Amino acid sequence: MASAAASAVPAAAPSAARQPAWEAVIGLEIHVQLGTATKIFSPAASSFGEEPNTHIDPLVCGLPGTLPVLNEKVLEFAVKAALALNMQIAAHSKFDRKQYFYPDLPKNYQISQYDEPIGFEGQIEVEVAEKGKETYTKVVGIERLHMEEDAGKLVHAGSDRLAGSSHSLVDYNRAGVALAEIVSKPDLRTGREAAEYASEVRRIMRYLGVSDGNMQEGSLRCDVNISVRPGPDAPFGVKVEIKNMNSFSAIQKACEYEIQRQIKAIEAGEPIRQETRLWDEGRQLTKTMRSKEGSSDYRYFPEPDLGPIEVSEALRERWHAELPELPASKRHRYAETLSLSIYDARVLTDERSMAEYFEATVAAGADPKAAANWITGDIAAHVNAQRLSYTTLPLRPVELAELLRLITSGTISGKIAKEILPELLERGGSAKALVEAKGLGMISDPAAIAAIVAELLAAHPDEVAAYRAGKTKLRGFFVGLLMKRTGGRADPQLANQLLTERLEG
Repeated sequence: MASAAASAVPAAAPSAARQPAWEAVIGLEIHVQLGTATKIFSPAASSFGEEPNTHIDPLVCGLPGTLPVLNEKVLEFAVKAALALNMQIAAHSKFDRKQYFYPDLPKNYQISQYDEPIGFEGQIEVEVAEKGKETYTKVVGIERLHMEEDAGKLVHAGSDRLAGSSHSLVDYNRAGVALAEIVSKPDLRTGREAAEYASEVRRIMRYLGVSDGNMQEGSLRCDVNISVRPGPDAPFGVKVEIKNMNSFSAIQKACEYEIQRQIKAIEAGEPIRQETRLWDEGRQLTKTMRSKEGSSDYRYFPEPDLGPIEVSEALRERWHAELPELPASKRHRYAETLSLSIYDARVLTDERSMAEYFEATVAAGADPKAAANWITGDIAAHVNAQRLSYTTLPLRPVELAELLRLITSGTISGKIAKEILPELLERGGSAKALVEAKGLGMISDPAAIAAIVAELLAAHPDEVAAYRAGKTKLRGFFVGLLMKRTGGRADPQLANQLLTERLEG
């Protein structure tokens, strides 16, 4: 029997309800403007930045009696994009009409692809670098790629102190521009993964040359679909869409905000509504735009004015053979065959022109690591500051390789190389010839360096005595004097050796 004292001990308080380990489920819809000279179904120009409503025609406006004709280059670009995303290409696909009524859609419907897209079932490899964490690789599935026409653009104008814009204007220049919409599977789990995935898709499109991917001009836009669930084995939650992300940082921040908003709402007993929201960059939050439409709201039906699309195996194989080496493949090759770090490989492959400049430099005899350091450092800074292209940079890869060999051979020091680099970047030409013309070759004659060392020590007897008394940090003082006297041209290894011998002798 328990004692009275024991029975008087109070029972333990019940533990607080355990909070679920919430998991986000994220998918992206990326709209890529295909860089064709003319629009998807019309000969009207598709260039950006022209006067409003100057790149329109009866086809774009959907006037009676007009018939759309598919731009063959659009089909080629869409198929190449799908192939680069490791997708299967439909032997047979079709266009559909998607009905909705909005001022920037001149026909009051959009020609798109619904149930038979041109590409399906693909995947890409994405490297995710999060601050404070080790970089990891994630494979993201891609559900579909379909072709469609873009809408126009509303320009909100005027001024109203309370309501904002007093009226809106419509520019139809963008209407009818060719789009490829790339729909991922719900494989992403964090805002960082979503931003890295979108960045990789953009990188691939730019490598292919099918789009410039300029997010500031709307050439690439992202919609994010996001929900949360209490753990990886739970059913998907209610999906919320965030429209028109136009930067990778906005994608990450919007996802991170929305994840926390939904978790807080569910834990407070509030329902999550299926809706479309917008990201407010100024206030750093998402806000309601409208209730989310379903496919039935669009009343899809086959486009009666366009026939089916058939891509033969021979055509598919020809376009596949024209694909360049893609970023993920380059990253693997740089790490495995050139022994570059993951970071260097990521930076070098971000732009195709930089990667090709690097490869040409290595092919001309440069050490891969040295070439990577110079290209991602001083040269990239110059290219970005001057808004140049690697393809037209005056310092050609063979000339950069020559400069790097001068350093490796001991002809010049890295300091001298940095001093002449600006002139080479501006004018190009032979680094060796420039070094000889300026008399900048490294001083490697032991007798010449020994004479300078003897002169410096004789001129600073107090510092020599202090060094020999134990103040060895004064060695740097003498190294600085020596380099200043020789204009940085003294062979560093030989100079250090002779200086040490004389100071300690």
